[in-house]
Amino acid sequence: MDKHEECDCCEEKLHGGEEEGEIRSAVIKIAAAGVLFIASFFVHDFSTVAHHIMLLAAYLIVGLGVIISAAKELIHEHSIDEEFLMTIATVGAIAIGETTEAVAVMLFYSVGELLEDIACEKSRRSITSLLALRPDTVTLKRDGGLVTVPIDEVRAGDVAVVVAGERIAVDGIIRSGTTEVDNSALTGESLPVTKTVGDEVYGGGINTSGTVEIEVTKPYGESSAARILELVENAQDKKARTERFITKFARKYTVGVVLLALIIAFVCPIFTGYAETFTSWFYRGLTLLVVSCPCAFVISVPLCFFAGIGCASRHGILVKGASSLESMAKLKNVAFDKTGTVTKGELAVVSVEGGDEILNLAAHVESRSNHPIAKAIVRANKGDVDTNAVDSAREEAGRGITAKIGGDEIYVGKGQHPVDGLAVCVHKNGEHIGRIHLKDELKPDSKAALASLRDLGSEKIVMLSGDREESAREVAEAVGIDDVRAGLSPEQKCEELEKIRGNGVTAFVGDGINDAPVLAAADIGVAMGGLGSDAAIETADVVILDDSLPKLPLAMRISRRTMKIVYQCVAFAFIAKLAVIVLELAGLAGMWSAVFADVGVTVLAILNALRVMRIKE
Repeated sequence: MDKHEECDCCEEKLHGGEEEGEIRSAVIKIAAAGVLFIASFFVHDFSTVAHHIMLLAAYLIVGLGVIISAAKELIHEHSIDEEFLMTIATVGAIAIGETTEAVAVMLFYSVGELLEDIACEKSRRSITSLLALRPDTVTLKRDGGLVTVPIDEVRAGDVAVVVAGERIAVDGIIRSGTTEVDNSALTGESLPVTKTVGDEVYGGGINTSGTVEIEVTKPYGESSAARILELVENAQDKKARTERFITKFARKYTVGVVLLALIIAFVCPIFTGYAETFTSWFYRGLTLLVVSCPCAFVISVPLCFFAGIGCASRHGILVKGASSLESMAKLKNVAFDKTGTVTKGELAVVSVEGGDEILNLAAHVESRSNHPIAKAIVRANKGDVDTNAVDSAREEAGRGITAKIGGDEIYVGKGQHPVDGLAVCVHKNGEHIGRIHLKDELKPDSKAALASLRDLGSEKIVMLSGDREESAREVAEAVGIDDVRAGLSPEQKCEELEKIRGNGVTAFVGDGINDAPVLAAADIGVAMGGLGSDAAIETADVVILDDSLPKLPLAMRISRRTMKIVYQCVAFAFIAKLAVIVLELAGLAGMWSAVFADVGVTVLAILNALRVMRIKE
């Protein structure tokens, strides 16, 4: 297995402690070899033997690991890679007396490998900053006291105590206290969110103010943070088509290069008829091995994808692999669910007939209900409710709720006459006194987000909704969607999606819960607000954690920038190497030119790949 395939350019480097130690070790080796290499030139005039000993020592310091790795690859995997090319080229150079150039090649190759590791480490950190979401221990309330236990021992039903400044360990519901939770590491939201009794919180958020008691709903292994970490760590498992092609190409390319070098080194001298030119042709064959090393290809392409995934995750967009990132760059059609995707997915009071007194009265009655309409009315009244003032509340499913307040019978629910939109009537002692209108509000910037998608070339934007035609069209018109297909079951959404997919890559954007079938059926399934939704994490290709629609065009821009830089890296490496190969075959380039064409091009490709990380909202 090729070294770079094995790591998938950082796949094995997600756990940073070991990788950082390897980088430090590599720096020490390169520094020691570099000192010996430079010092050898100063002792050359005094002692040729000392000169060669210092060069060989420098070679072994940086080259021994490469030689051993190449030998293992050849023996166990029966394949050759760039380490094999470096080994043959440098050992051959030493054999013909070009020890200085052999050390230079191996030294600069090691520098290139070090820069690759550093680049991977930089990308890794942007992704695995999420690993800080996992505390090692949790403080629980048990037997009237507090105990600290390992996070893996926490079970559903336990009550965790989280003080100000601590990270919330697991998913749960607040049973005591009020606080503000910083979810920036999970969702990218810059502002803390207020949470109080009854609100759900997720592992990974930071409790920024008061102490709260949280009833655990899931053990850590099933929590949102754990599922997200698993998604991130496995992101590179799905290779892009471009990346798979480069991997296959590099294997065959390396074998072809070795055969061509053998022909140049051993066959060309015979046909030229000049025996004294054997060393010259052999040197050219060795130079070809160095210049043709596929490092720039097999490093820069996976690194570009890794950097793109890292950039997306930093903005709260989890992309489940390079293949999804590549597909996103080709996106032509986008189908949206309505509720919870284009809208907030929760009702809000938009107007009150009868004034604040009606709203206050209704909020007191509705405080005894858990219905979404009831919660919206209580929220609109800003929680200003005295539950002790409410007596003998009686709720009828599908009709409303009746309660006594100050001796009066107050009813909140359906009226006797139809009204436009969603509304509830308020009656006092059987007399109609007011009406409250509610609706599912649009998400902020929904219209601007869809306009951005069109600017990026999305040719068809459709709404596929299970809601009523009238409601779906109202929302669609508000955000600028012309094509609306309403009243659909999940199966019908899949059928409609197939009709849309005819002219290019198609994404479906949904809430990740009831839309799981169509998310799976789409070329790219995008789950909005996937935090806490198992269906989103399991099914979608892309998860937008903070529920923000503008993150969708941002994901498209990141993917397109990634693919643009991938093509730049491949084209630059190919042209530079081809130019040096032509010059080398003509006898106009030597080993130092080959070093630039290999290590220099690789370094430039790595630096170019890291430009992916710079994209901003």
